[in-house]
Amino acid sequence: MPVDLTPSQALGLWHEVTMQQVHADGRDLTLRQLAILLEIYLVPPPHTVRGLAAKLGVTKPVITRALDTMGEQGLVTRMRDDRDRRNVIIKRTVEGALYLERLGDLIIARGHTLVP
Repeated sequence: MPVDLTPSQALGLWHEVTMQQVHADGRDLTLRQLAILLEIYLVPPPHTVRGLAAKLGVTKPVITRALDTMGEQGLVTRMRDDRDRRNVIIKRTVEGALYLERLGDLIIARGHTLVP
């Protein structure tokens, strides 16, 4: 069911969700890291550093730095591709799935406060 929001309401929703996320979760992901995480979890695998760099229009070192941080936080893991050792495969984790599920639940809950 589509929800019509004004730009101000949409930004207000985003503001409320991000503020609550900052208070509830100590991870402090950048917008780029969140975009990478959503790509990994919402788009069917496989995901590679090379593929993510192309998708986001950035270099492989940029993706690698983001993945380093996300890996330290338990949101993703990496492994070499057995078929092509030059590729690094990005894998989902249970912690990453739970993080995004909680974020989705938060968005839904805050969105309900905007819908009459």
